[in-house]
Amino acid sequence: MANEKIYTSPDIDVTFDGRRCIHAAFCLRGQPAVFNSQRRPWIDPNQASADEIAAVIQRCPSGALHYRRKDGAEDETPDSHNTIQVQRDGPLYLRGSIRLRTADGQLDIRDVRMALCRCGHSTNKPFCDNSHFRIDFQDSGALREEMTQEITGESTHLEILAETNGPLHLSGAFTILDSNGRPGFHGQRSRLCRCGGSARKPFCDDTHRTNGFTTE
Repeated sequence: MANEKIYTSPDIDVTFDGRRCIHAAFCLRGQPAVFNSQRRPWIDPNQASADEIAAVIQRCPSGALHYRRKDGAEDETPDSHNTIQVQRDGPLYLRGSIRLRTADGQLDIRDVRMALCRCGHSTNKPFCDNSHFRIDFQDSGALREEMTQEITGESTHLEILAETNGPLHLSGAFTILDSNGRPGFHGQRSRLCRCGGSARKPFCDDTHRTNGFTTE
């Protein structure tokens, strides 16, 4: 992607997309010698082993950080099952084999990790940009009822369509986890709120039709 910067070492290259970073700081805490926001350049992959760097990057929830192994080891592979974890007062964390598309066809991203906005105020929709802090978005991240849909012809991929001025349409086998990591929804299809106003969060209840939600 055009926004990515690349930091190189003999064994591993690290890429960083600042537009998708939500400052979760797993990298800073996990490998402070490699990731140091007070230093320029702030990423130096020569300061730890490729295995150590890869392990930390795989914890990045937004997908802002990725790596490419140059030592013959395997690059990151998707989780075996697609999951969407609802964050308390915050975004959706997605992991797995994910394809994200916008209805106008302007965005088509395949990734293994993403953080998607659900407060409705991100300036980088459909991705989170931490606007939920600015507007004091509040939602417990609970799943009010457990549901399992009949799954037929299970797909290993999760397809997400970001509807213009509307919700996220999900298709493909996935599990939705509450903010404590407990599974509450297993299925192949659903619509998730991203206007911030649904009374059935994280699910869409069509409030976007009446609250003026728009996507830039």
